Amino acid sequence: MSEEEKTSISVMLVEDDDLIRARLSGVVEDNDQLSLLASCATVSSAKSVLNQSVPDVLLVDLDLPDGNGLELIQLVNQSGHDTAIMVISVFGDENHILKAIAAGASGYLLKDDESIQIETAIIDLAAGGAPISPSIARHLMKHFRPEEQLLEKLTKREQQVLQKVAKGYTSQEIAEMEGLSYHTVATHVKNIYRKLSVNSRAEAVFEALKMNLI
Repeated sequence: MSEEEKTSISVMLVEDDDLIRARLSGVVEDNDQLSLLASCATVSSAKSVLNQSVPDVLLVDLDLPDGNGLELIQLVNQSGHDTAIMVISVFGDENHILKAIAAGASGYLLKDDESIQIETAIIDLAAGGAPISPSIARHLMKHFRPEEQLLEKLTKREQQVLQKVAKGYTSQEIAEMEGLSYHTVATHVKNIYRKLSVNSRAEAVFEALKMNLI
């Protein structure tokens, strides 16, 4: 096995639409940093794969012929494996998004969102990021209300970083926009986790939305 194969990010797709599944598979296979572990169209076939293999990244639709993608998200999240999960769906409403995050998803992209490159989102997700379609963040801002207190306020720089995370920018993009190193942005993200008592970028965004920080 070559060094490239050893370090590639293994990706599993679960999508019932043949055209979309083929497009996503092509995106993964065309990127040297990614490898396609499996491509499934149903919950049952995905479970069969997961019983034998552990992907680095799971891309999953929510509305599947024989069940709900949430079942797979919960299954992977409860397995104890370090698999990063991202939903790719047509559903952009608060109910679907929050259920996916609660089940264990770290990213959420809309299928018709052309502003985010799938391969970039996958790589960022595997590195600990939380790719989110900008329209989803804007939609949620209309529904959340600020909480009364925030135990430890974020610094101005941390708020700037969090605002850009909420808009769907990757850590590398934030670093370039703010004139910072990738390491510095990663440190800010870790501090944000601690101050908001969360464990992922997605959770940080939603907590910040509730607290009216963004």
